[in-house]
Amino acid sequence: MNGIVILLVGALLCFYGIRSLHLAVLAAGFGLGWLIADLFHASLTALLLFALIGAVTAWVVTTLVFKLSAYFIGGLAGAVAGARLADVLQPGDNNWALSAIVVLAVAVAAAFLADKYRARALLWLTSIGGASMILGGLGRTADPLDFLRDPNAGWQQVFSTLAWIAISVAGWIVQRRLFADKLGIETTTRSWQPGRVNGNS
Repeated sequence: MNGIVILLVGALLCFYGIRSLHLAVLAAGFGLGWLIADLFHASLTALLLFALIGAVTAWVVTTLVFKLSAYFIGGLAGAVAGARLADVLQPGDNNWALSAIVVLAVAVAAAFLADKYRARALLWLTSIGGASMILGGLGRTADPLDFLRDPNAGWQQVFSTLAWIAISVAGWIVQRRLFADKLGIETTTRSWQPGRVNGNS
């Protein structure tokens, strides 16, 4: 059950995150709290507690500094991706210090990208962050899939990373098609038609 919760929240962020900034904030905050607690194999109660605290804290902070919302949302989504990256980089038991450095570094880089490139960066960041949560959720739904959450062997790390990339790209494609207007992407106009040259028939 706990895997399904994070999987659903991850899918929401990955495939729908750019649609609503409030939704993206809550989902990313929830995922960040969950994945950080999951790095250290916390109990279900602790996972849910960290996830809820993360969601509420993220929403409150972003609401208070709404002018910097892109910066904070990018940082949150980046931190979710950083938590996943920290897990992939550390087979077996995770080191608190190294995990914190990886999460912080990715979060700061993502925040600056989101602040500079706005919706386009957030599109990528929500897709990547959501994909991280989807894999974490899938890894908790069945024992044979546990390696998706915590890859140890070389083949597990390779497969898990490729799955992460594939889901991220799928999320990017879906959001880009669904929310082209929000991203300012032209989808319909064609300046040239057969039989017309420079506006003359």
